Amino acid sequence: MRKYILPIVAVVALGAATPAKAYDSGGRVSMQVALDVATDIGLTTVSYTEFQGDKWEIQGRDRSGRYMEVAVDAGTGDVLWVNR
Repeated sequence: MRKYILPIVAVVALGAATPAKAYDSGGRVSMQVALDVATDIGLTTVSYTEFQGDKWEIQGRDRSGRYMEVAVDAGTGDVLWVNR
């Protein structure tokens, strides 16, 4: 009987665990939405993307090949600033 107790406890513990959902971002815009916003204002090639708590910073090049950096608000999806 003792050899069945530990496996039963393990099964019960695993059954009670709930998986984390990858799409649950807590009301924040996803990276794909931020990339869509950046491409809408002229970014064509993305070289770097970083989430910084309250904003997405996206770096890349525009159509003419010039460097471009865009910051997108993570809560609203608005463009905060653009550096060229």
